[in-house]
This record gives sequence, C-alpha cells and structure tokens, in this order.
Amino acid sequence: MNVTGESARAGESRTYQVRTYGCQMNVHDSERLAGLLEDAGYVRAGDGEAADVVVFNTCAVRENADNRLYGNLGHLRPAKDGNPRMQIAVGGCLAQKDQGEIVRRAPWVDVVFGTHNIGSLPVLLERARIEREAQVEIKESLEVFPSTLPTKRESAYAAWVAISVGCNNTCTFCIVPSLRGKEKDRRPGDVLGEIRTLVGQGVLEVTLLGQNVNTYGVEFGDRLAFGKLLRACGEIDGLERVRFTSPHPAAFTDDVIAAMAETPNVMHQLHMPLQSGSDTVLKAMRRSYRAERYLGIIERVRAAMPDAAISTDIIVGFPGETEADFQQTLDVVRAARFAHAYTFQYSIRPGTPAATMDAQVPKEVVQERYERLVALQEEISWEENRRQVGQTVEVLVAEGEGRKDDTTRRLSGRAPDNRLVHFVPGAERPRPGDMVRVEITYAAPHHLVADAPALSLRRTRAGDAWEARQGRPDSPGVMLGMPTVGRPPAVPAAQHSGCP
Repeated sequence: MNVTGESARAGESRTYQVRTYGCQMNVHDSERLAGLLEDAGYVRAGDGEAADVVVFNTCAVRENADNRLYGNLGHLRPAKDGNPRMQIAVGGCLAQKDQGEIVRRAPWVDVVFGTHNIGSLPVLLERARIEREAQVEIKESLEVFPSTLPTKRESAYAAWVAISVGCNNTCTFCIVPSLRGKEKDRRPGDVLGEIRTLVGQGVLEVTLLGQNVNTYGVEFGDRLAFGKLLRACGEIDGLERVRFTSPHPAAFTDDVIAAMAETPNVMHQLHMPLQSGSDTVLKAMRRSYRAERYLGIIERVRAAMPDAAISTDIIVGFPGETEADFQQTLDVVRAARFAHAYTFQYSIRPGTPAATMDAQVPKEVVQERYERLVALQEEISWEENRRQVGQTVEVLVAEGEGRKDDTTRRLSGRAPDNRLVHFVPGAERPRPGDMVRVEITYAAPHHLVADAPALSLRRTRAGDAWEARQGRPDSPGVMLGMPTVGRPPAVPAAQHSGCP
C-alpha cells in the first residue's frame, strides 16, 4: 500500500523540491526522485514557493561539497522550525559517504538515504513523519537498477538513459567507486526498450550514461557491447541524435570509433577525460593509459570523422605534479585541439588515496598553472569555433540555454557536435525540440552565433511534446550538453559524469 500517497491525498497535496549537485548521473537520479515523489502524490513546488519536502541530491566529488550541504541545511533550519509539515531529505554520494554524520551535524534532517536505495525515499519520508525521528538508511549494494523506478523527465525532447552504474577503476583522486559500487550493466534489450519508449513520447535525442560508459558489457562478458549498442540505436526510427558520456581512454576501442562513424544518428562528438598529459602523473592517478595512447585515439577518431568535436576534463596540481609535468599537459592540449575542456584545480578529497600523498602542490602554484591552462584552451576553443563561421548547421532548439536571449531576441540550441548556438529565428518561431538550419556568422570561445534569420524550420514530434507540456505546471529543462545544479542558469556551468 502506498501510505505516503494516501496521506498526501487525504488533505492538501504536499509539495516538493529536489536540489541537485554534481554530475549527469545525479541529474538523472533527481529525475527519478521527482518521479517517485509524484507517484506518491507529491506536487512540485512552484517558483519561489516554500516546499513541504526538500530533497538534496548531493555530490562528494566537488570541492567543499560538505560545507555547501551543511550551509544549505543551516539556511533551511528556520523554515523547518516554523513549518511542522516540512521535511528535509539528503541523498546521493555525500549521504552515502557521511551516513549518520549528517543527522549528527544537522539533527533537523528527517531522512538520509544513499546511492543504492533512492527508491526508498517516499517510504522513509512517511516513516519519519509517523515516528517523528530521523530515518537513516544506507545500502552497501544496489537494490534495484534505478531505471526501473518512476522518472519525471525534465525535457520533452532530450533524455538521459543510464546503461550502467558504478565503476571498477581505482583512480586515486576519486571516491565515486566506493560510493556507487562496482559496475553493473543493464541488458541491451532493456536499454533499447527504454529508448524506444522515450522516442514514442517525442524524444529526439538521448545521451547514454555510465561512469565509464565504454566499459559497458563487462558484467555480461562482451567487450564489444558498447559499439553494438550504438549501432542498435541507429536502427530506432525517430531517434535523431545519440550521445554518450563519459568513456575511459583505457577501454576505448576502434569498434566504437567505427560505430560512431557509420551510425548516422550517433553524433560526431566525444567527451573523453584526459586528466593529465604527464605519464608520471597519470601513473600516480592510477589512470591505465598514457598520453601517447590518448592522442592516438583522437587521431583515429578524427581520421574517421574529420568534423568531430572533442572535449575533455583536466586536473591541475595533482600531488607531485612538477612544472615539467604541467608543460606535458599543455603539450597534449595543443596537440589535441579540444573544442572545450573542463578544467579543475586539484583539491583534497578525504577518503581518497591522493589525499594522503606527499608533495601536495601549493595553492598559489595550482592557481597560476590553472590560469595558464585556461588561457591556452580559451585560445584553442576560439580558433576552433572560428572555423565554424560560414558553416550551415542544424540546431536542436533548447529551452533556457541562452543567458541573453530575452534581450537579443535570439533563441539557443545545440549543433550536432554539441556546440552551443545562439540564433535569430525566422518568420515562424520554433519551439524547444524543433530543428532549425542556420548559418554561423560569429564565433566566441564558448558559443556560436547565427545573426541572419534561420534558413529553415522543421517542426518535430519533440516540439509537439514540449507544447503539450505547457498546459501543465512547467518544469526546468535539463540540457544534455552541460546539465546544471537545480534550475539551470541561462549559460550552464560545465559538469562531467562522475569523477573529475
């Protein structure tokens, strides 16, 4: 019996808000949390409305993640004291790590749940309400694959599809494997069935998710499974764009490159973490590839797909990194010519082997190197974007991606290679989910502009689905390019999948 739903429906419906921090996996988990709560009778709180239930879906990878969480919990305490109906729940990676510590430091929290039992949230909320005491439930292994849970998709036109959870690697800077467990893979039929259902609902674009998405198949013994899955996606009628994130260079095989090049709806876009260009640092990180192998993958990708846009993650200032090591990273960046790089300053993550390593790099040195890396990548990104000027591209119109769209009268969306494009609509205004063809007239380091009116508009099932949603309470969109924390800002902050 759904006791939570019954109690919620007995009187006025209780409202909820989910606040998300971290990677794409967390963003997708939050869609499931919203689906679970709505299935139990809760209603999403409106903008500016104080919610009866506030759920924090946390990340343990980010710097100062715990300080951010406890600061936000502290801000909510007066509201909780003034509203006996209010409940606060904390889930995600930080909850899995800290467990009972959260209730000790913030005793006004009602529920703490981990990464392996997000489906328990409605029951735990109801139990906390009835018993009037905090409920802490952390499982050490996955109870049920999350994709079987109810999901409230935030976008009508683009969707995340998890093909695996967990990670079998032991990178010294990353705590994710200990929080999400060993890799577990979904069967291909289940993945493809979910995608077909999404396409039937109007979705045009899916992004396949995994902590190391290209190791998919390890659990059922097929090392070519990921390439096969990409090709199978190409046989789904109505699915126009397929992306994936993030592959591990050590497991990147040529059959995946062939599948990308030969499957029409798989986009020529690759986000592949580098982390460092120094073999010495990569070894200390326990990254089981070296710079030469990484650049070799890029060379083969570009040989098969000359138009491929490649992005990456880089950590600056890992323990023991010397100036010579850092110069090797700059050399790889120059050789790779990334369209974009998400750059991170190394910071200690308690519980990781790197946290206790000798030769921690001084903060001021890390900052100076970081600024040099960012300057170099900005120059390369701008050069690569300027090569797009004069090109005609088809843009999937997005919702809420352009910070200045209201003042410039532009709309925004993503090109096939995932570059952000701000464009001027033609005589007929497109809807989010529609496709427009535009000519690029200007390039900046992080976006492209098409200032001439759109050349053509293709109204799509996804646009129809978006329009149909407008009769219901609106919800924030999740941009598949770079999802953000909570309600997305107009220009989203870059996120990555799992470890930095």
